[in-house]
Amino acid sequence: MGTWSERIGLERPIVQAGMGGGLATAPLAGAVSAAGGLGTVGIMPAPAFGPELRSARDLAGEAPLAANLLLPFVRPAHVAACIAHRMRVVVLHGGLSGPIVTALRDAGIEVLQQVGTVDEARRALRIGADGVIVQGTEAGGHTYARRPVDAALADVRAALPSPVPVLAAGGVNEAADVRRLLDAGADAVVVGTRFLATPESRAHPGYKRALIDGRDTVDTLLFGFGWPMRHRVLRNAAVDRWCAIDERGPRAVRILSRVSAPIGGALPLSLMAVYPRVQRPWLPVLTPGPPLEGGGGDRILRASALYAGQGVGAIDRLVPAADLVATLAG
Repeated sequence: MGTWSERIGLERPIVQAGMGGGLATAPLAGAVSAAGGLGTVGIMPAPAFGPELRSARDLAGEAPLAANLLLPFVRPAHVAACIAHRMRVVVLHGGLSGPIVTALRDAGIEVLQQVGTVDEARRALRIGADGVIVQGTEAGGHTYARRPVDAALADVRAALPSPVPVLAAGGVNEAADVRRLLDAGADAVVVGTRFLATPESRAHPGYKRALIDGRDTVDTLLFGFGWPMRHRVLRNAAVDRWCAIDERGPRAVRILSRVSAPIGGALPLSLMAVYPRVQRPWLPVLTPGPPLEGGGGDRILRASALYAGQGVGAIDRLVPAADLVATLAG
């Protein structure tokens, strides 16, 4: 059978994280796959998702591609698009769904579930997932993590049967990070933050500058209106204002976020790009939408979620995605 990477058709065991909200679109995913890694298109509004997967397929050629589905926001059209455009892998995040796993696997798509613990990994396998991506506390974006990636990987790898693919995510910015996790038993390594600092990502230019300049991140619930899941972000004006006492954010804000969860799942994903433009640091009703290219001036950075993992200090410049794949793979 060979390694997981060989079975999927990868030349290099590098998986670009499927950052949603419009951050990881066809140019990034297509470039990563064409360079021998596994590029991933993040979830976006259903009408745009299929065309974006088609564009990524055009850029990647016959190389394998992946899509990332955030379960609170998935519509049937998202699943249908993954099948129609021949995704080799789909990564599920933000919940469990046996019917979605079954539909994807019946179409010949490998399904990976993001998890943080052994119990979560076992639940994922029970509903039919092929494998898991273990997140460590170093990971940026929305996270299940409870332990650093090395410890979490060791726990899950030891608990699952050896044929089950176990990928690792969290704080990966350099080739040494990749090699360490592969040597520890990861079948491949998932990289998110470092791929945001590429010309191909759709992150706002000011967000990319913040990644290069940033050093400090917080694990918070501040940007949780509509999706109350933990997330790691860079500090900005909103974080400094509301997370000085408790980095999770004020208790009232966390309660409001929990109450708002049904609203977030019901509203169109297209609004994710709109919210950051109207958010202000002094009003703690802050949504998960990241600042995107073309989304306004630098003021948008003061009150938006600037997702980033620990180790962001290793990022000192923008690097083309294809070059980054080669560098990370060593």
